[in-house]
Amino acid sequence: MQYSFKKKLVLPEGYFLNSSKIPAAREVNRLLANCGCEMYPSKTLSEAIEKSNFFFAIQRELKNKLYGFVRVTSDRGLNANLWNLSAEPGNNQQLYYLILLQITLEKINREMPGCSISVQAPASSFKSLEESGFILDPNGIRVMGYNL
Repeated sequence: MQYSFKKKLVLPEGYFLNSSKIPAAREVNRLLANCGCEMYPSKTLSEAIEKSNFFFAIQRELKNKLYGFVRVTSDRGLNANLWNLSAEPGNNQQLYYLILLQITLEKINREMPGCSISVQAPASSFKSLEESGFILDPNGIRVMGYNL
């Protein structure tokens, strides 16, 4: 499915998108905890971000604080997975989610067309996910496994 957005969303003044300098794992964990998500050992999380296809972080120019984060893994053929989607709680939380989703889906459309997309995300992102065209599973999380 191709995602298209009606208008380009803009971050509040003083905030920027980072997609090159990996944020500190403690900052990502702080953000994940604030969203009610599971935290990870710093080394494991840093390695996961490094091995991801790409990531986006929302940061503030005056501080090194993280306000939004998502990372993407993909086989570049069939599947793209969004991990650790998180945004600082507060007045701009939904905007941060929408911006992260918009830029991530645009990049997937350009670089990995045809991939199905799955998302690991907290409940606080559900409204933004629906606005971005995702269909939420009404029965909760489903897991598939295959024993060899």
